[in-house]
Amino acid sequence: MNDFKIIGISTETTNESMVDIETLWGRFWGENITDKIPNKVSDEFYAVYTDYESDYTGKYTLIIGFPVTTLDNIPDDLVGRNVSIGSNVKYTSKGKMPEAILKTWTEIWQDTELKRAYRADVTVHGQKYFDGDNAEIETYISIID
Repeated sequence: MNDFKIIGISTETTNESMVDIETLWGRFWGENITDKIPNKVSDEFYAVYTDYESDYTGKYTLIIGFPVTTLDNIPDDLVGRNVSIGSNVKYTSKGKMPEAILKTWTEIWQDTELKRAYRADVTVHGQKYFDGDNAEIETYISIID
């Protein structure tokens, strides 16, 4: 996972506030955000966790959208951002969603050996995301070099 550009919707939240996160996902699906984003690189959509105030217990910005080729044309009500993850560790969540991804995040939060950089963390939702009980999501966590 390298640097990329993303256009999507965003909110400032904390991991304590699942309501904000669920509301943003509801908007993503309910407002058909997919059709509003120009210059998509692929059909994979990303959730980007960035602008960390401190660590996983503090505020951060969540952006849900698509990687794009350019930020020259950002539609109203959407945000565009250059994202730099840097060195990272990849996790794969397998199983029914959102339970499988929540299990992965819990493991990440509890891993005291993981030297997180809190630059940007990304979950990649590809075609396998839609495979019901066999769904898969890849998560990339930025780490200190």
